[in-house]
Amino acid sequence: MRWLYGGAAMLLGLVLWQGLVWMTGVPKFILPSPLQVVEASFKSRALIAEHAIVTITEVVIGLLIGVVLGGLTAIQLASSQTLQRLLLPILVFTQAVPVFALAPILTLWFGYGMTSKIVMAVLIIYFPVTSAFHDGLRSTDKGMVDLARTMGATDRQIMQRIRIPHALPSLATGLRLAAVYAPIGAVIGEWVGSSKGLGYLMLLASGRVKIDLMFASLITLAIITVILHIAVGALADRLAKYSEGRAA
Repeated sequence: MRWLYGGAAMLLGLVLWQGLVWMTGVPKFILPSPLQVVEASFKSRALIAEHAIVTITEVVIGLLIGVVLGGLTAIQLASSQTLQRLLLPILVFTQAVPVFALAPILTLWFGYGMTSKIVMAVLIIYFPVTSAFHDGLRSTDKGMVDLARTMGATDRQIMQRIRIPHALPSLATGLRLAAVYAPIGAVIGEWVGSSKGLGYLMLLASGRVKIDLMFASLITLAIITVILHIAVGALADRLAKYSEGRAA
């Protein structure tokens, strides 16, 4: 039913879009019709695929690195009160600086290649993953922790066998957010400075007044994000079920 409603909503949106173009007679260079976007997608499919592969690579690598770094940071913060008092305020303070504003600096430091875009994706998902997982680690049932300590369990054993398994649903929430944010970081980096990727292709198409190609690139990016969100959501569901099984 979810897929049915999603397909129906998408179809309704396309119909309204096409109807708006027909009724207003808006020029193609301002708002192309869905049919024109589909035509542009087919004609430029090789070009779009070439740039899409670059963006997908940036997003996937950034997502993996960001999740690993965020997870490890959350574990370290939950393991040490001193480290938590020192680093947590710094992490919160860093969120006062818009990540998008760092894109020109990252391009200056890491160049116009993939590296700056991957770093941008890592930065934009690092805090949500760290924050969500850390909250889960902190909310572990104190009764279970006290019981484990009474039975002689070390802090490391408690972390591995009790706190991490019970915090997996919170990590799953962070993963879902990361799947949506990672493409944003990569594309922002491509907008600031790049010669490849869907973000660059959108700017190039806009500069050449090929608005149908720009919409085709944008829709391709949206499809990639949806697929990534579904894949990460399936992994998050597995983590949640694993956590429930360990709790049972």
